[in-house]
Amino acid sequence: MYRRQFLAAAGIAALPRVAFAEPDRDAKLRAMLDKLSGTPSVKFGRVSGFDPDGLSPASRIDLETVVAGLDADSSMARIFPGGRFGRSPYVIAPNAGAWREAAPAAERVEAETAQIEADAARGVVLPAPLLEKTRAGVAAATGKANGPAAEALRKQAALLAELAPKAPAEPGTGRFPGGEDYFALLLARHYGRVDPKDAHRRMLHKAHELGRRADKVLRRLGYTKGSVGARISAAFRDPRFLYSDDNAGRDRAVADMNAWLARTRPRLPALFGALPSECGNVAAVRMTPKEEAEGKQGYRTVPTQTTAGAYYPDLQRIRDRPSWTLPAVVHHELLPGHMIQLPIEAAANPHPLRLEYAPAFAEGWAIYSEELMAADGAFAGDDRALLGHLHWLLFRIGRGLVDTGVHIGHETLEETSSKLAAFQGEAAYFAPMAQDIERICIEPAMRAAEALTWLDLHDLGTKAKRNGPESLRKFHRELLANGRRRTAVTRA
Repeated sequence: MYRRQFLAAAGIAALPRVAFAEPDRDAKLRAMLDKLSGTPSVKFGRVSGFDPDGLSPASRIDLETVVAGLDADSSMARIFPGGRFGRSPYVIAPNAGAWREAAPAAERVEAETAQIEADAARGVVLPAPLLEKTRAGVAAATGKANGPAAEALRKQAALLAELAPKAPAEPGTGRFPGGEDYFALLLARHYGRVDPKDAHRRMLHKAHELGRRADKVLRRLGYTKGSVGARISAAFRDPRFLYSDDNAGRDRAVADMNAWLARTRPRLPALFGALPSECGNVAAVRMTPKEEAEGKQGYRTVPTQTTAGAYYPDLQRIRDRPSWTLPAVVHHELLPGHMIQLPIEAAANPHPLRLEYAPAFAEGWAIYSEELMAADGAFAGDDRALLGHLHWLLFRIGRGLVDTGVHIGHETLEETSSKLAAFQGEAAYFAPMAQDIERICIEPAMRAAEALTWLDLHDLGTKAKRNGPESLRKFHRELLANGRRRTAVTRA
């Protein structure tokens, strides 16, 4: 079945809500979304008044997604207009700001400095560890700049120094005025309306379930003493499963991933039915020596009807990637994860604003794909690969719990670091704990949104599966056919 047939089959199932799909209605909606301007409330008023009758399923999802996102934005603009709107309460940070550019523009630096000052007046200042790191970065950038840009950076550095005594010792939106409401709105923007405390409890329940499953696997493998995290770390050190730190070791790792990929392909028809041909035209590919030497993180190229897709794993620290951790990566990054969802989404051509307001779907789908394959028996008889899968899931749910724990639970950095260590033991290869926690502190609600999206897909998929294999296949076809969407749209 080709892409057009796949999309049509899924689209037809969604059509009972729409009498006729009118191409000119789709074009009118896209033109309106392209030209949206003004405050979030003004934009919300425009899109919420658009009549959905006559829209195709994909355009209807565009509209519903943008309406929900702008609804959250409208509330956010009223209670918290500062920071990097819709992203972070902090306009600059160790990973953000004009200071990080090779040639920062003086005007942008000045605008950010004014925003930092306005935010500080509302009680929002970068936490002390992040402020000091940002100050050092701005100081270094000042030394490399010239003319007006250098002067603007000097003023910014001076303001950060002035604010240092006011910086909170610990991160978390809940530590500044209106911060818990702000976190709830960010979560609504990225995922949907939910009580963050309920979300935290839901993720904690999943973490305990995963911990119990990991405990059983570890015991079968002979790891019986210590916490689950400590035993996972011990398993990571077993030299029998480590690749050699040379070309042969890296080549073998990629070959092992492709061998697992080959075993995966025959399983897909039972779970999805026929897929667009390009989805299967993918492989794990080794990075160039230059990329490996530079420490480039893993990346992917999405397949099209005319070009193959690939996932390039980061193997620089090859001794930190035991062989049993890679099968789950295959399911997440290749099949049936990103390399099924992203090509089908590209064909659906969602409006960029849908990508903006459903940012957690792609990652949520890829995590769901790992669980889907485990439930289908992909790891049966291979407890090491099963442990690798559970470790990745513990990492994903741990991220979500750090997100809610720091921002609404007032957890300290020490407490949240200890929590992650207890849950997953070994850090995920591409996300050292300190680096990951820092990112979560700077950009609230995203990791929780990804975890919640995964849990929603798991619940919906489990429900579909109870009605038989064809029900599960139909669920997957309808879910993927028109590109990403928010969970509320999926449930509807």
